Amino acid sequence: MPAVLFVCMGNICRSPTAEGVFRERVRASGLGEAIHTDSAGTHDYHIGKRPDPRSHTEAQTRGVDISDLRARQVDSHDFEFFDYLLAMDEANYDWLIAEAPSALRARIHPFLRFAPDVPERWVPDPYFGGDAGFRHVFDLVEAASDGLLAELCQRYSLV
Repeated sequence: MPAVLFVCMGNICRSPTAEGVFRERVRASGLGEAIHTDSAGTHDYHIGKRPDPRSHTEAQTRGVDISDLRARQVDSHDFEFFDYLLAMDEANYDWLIAEAPSALRARIHPFLRFAPDVPERWVPDPYFGGDAGFRHVFDLVEAASDGLLAELCQRYSLV
């Protein structure tokens, strides 16, 4: 079973949004038991907290439930367990690369790598912005989730 970890800084905005969207895509495709998902932050700012209310509101608007998610920090086990560690931005990507055992660094990717038609390379942090930033993040995450699911289905012969 492939396992995917979505990573941002505090695990309350981008990475839980990505986990929720991708998890919904996986369920809708009938693969809920075939792909493991999780999210985490590189920092310990919000451990145990729910996603940011603005992320939650945007998710609800789009029919995605993230109410069960709680923030946690990346730990050393994650590098071994997850086949894909997907960074939302360059700082988190660099942090993951620095912390990962060298033999496992190939598992780390920018999440937007899976959205080749999107001009951005990184998912911007909407935390200090307004609602428009959360909508934009959701749009980016949806595009990358579709590409990621297609790659996993092909790579692991899931469909």
